[in-house]
Amino acid sequence: MEELSNLHLVALLGFIIAMVFGFVGNKTHFCSMGAISDVVNMGSKGRMGAWFLAIGIAILGVQYLYISGLVDIDASVYRSPNLYLLSYILGGILLGIGMTLAAGCGQRNLVRVGGGNLKALIVLIVLGVTAYMTMRGVLAIVRLEYVYSINADLTNQGINNQGLLSYIGSLLKLEDISLLQKIGGFVVAFGFIAYAFKHEEFRKSFDNILAGVAIGACVVAAWYVTGYVGQDDFDPITPQGMAFIGPTGNTISYLMTFTGAEINFGIAVVFGMIVGSFLYAIISGNFRIETFNNKSEMVNHLVGAVMMGFGGVLSFGCTIGQGVTGMSTLAIGSFLTLASIIFGSALTMKIQYHMLDEKGFLAALLTGIAELLVPWKKQEA
Repeated sequence: MEELSNLHLVALLGFIIAMVFGFVGNKTHFCSMGAISDVVNMGSKGRMGAWFLAIGIAILGVQYLYISGLVDIDASVYRSPNLYLLSYILGGILLGIGMTLAAGCGQRNLVRVGGGNLKALIVLIVLGVTAYMTMRGVLAIVRLEYVYSINADLTNQGINNQGLLSYIGSLLKLEDISLLQKIGGFVVAFGFIAYAFKHEEFRKSFDNILAGVAIGACVVAAWYVTGYVGQDDFDPITPQGMAFIGPTGNTISYLMTFTGAEINFGIAVVFGMIVGSFLYAIISGNFRIETFNNKSEMVNHLVGAVMMGFGGVLSFGCTIGQGVTGMSTLAIGSFLTLASIIFGSALTMKIQYHMLDEKGFLAALLTGIAELLVPWKKQEA
């Protein structure tokens, strides 16, 4: 039997990791958009706890890999010394709006495809084409010339990466930040984990705990595979975690140019997510073919898919790509993107709610912004 090349070994391991993610994601109904919706519409923080637990576990694992010298996360796209401020914020808001219109982010739509949802398949095709156009096509001109042009180069301040702790160490004028990295990484991770377990609806849900643990572990495993197993002097691979926006675009390109294309970790992850979700759907008897109910639903999904594809590339990732993988590196841009995604999604939900109450778009927008930015007391029932 011919020995696997380094590239194919990493792709195979990525496929297996993603199968676990897809299987668990389907079983537990893990959905970051759903988590935001639960908080905004019902005040329930159970699924948000699952997301934040995944972030906390990913931070602990990836910071250990980094501090121990096993994985060089500074070589990843997330730790670039260029802070693309407009790109993170605008891209995150667009992605948040888009995933709300499309009833789920890239990860959730991959899981839904595995369960037989044809609406999600259409979303992924449009998302992927838009993402590819933004990475290498006509929309790349907008990204490179207009959005990326607004950035802060941290090397001008003597900082070689955008890690939060690196930046704090520079402000404090510390020559050795190793202790700060160890303590700071643990503190940030503990904060996310503590948030999750603070809420009873999270603690009582086995599925939420399982989702948080499994997804956080999958992200750590992805970093280990690409950053350690995949490090070969003759066939190097850039360290990366789990991401779904850019890889979906690359997967569509791969399928169309198969005879002249090479699989990579991200493409394998896309396939693994669908297969893992499909296996759970078949085993559990939950596989169902679903289609659009009406024209309005289809339009919302298509518009949302375009916004996710464009916004996800601008922001360097989605709710998993930046919201867990990027956060695990403690990159400043990941914090900005995560906050922007949550804001964009929550604001869209507020607008939708108020427009159902027969308010115009502008009135619904202003009311939604006020409710999100200005503290208010909950009225007792």
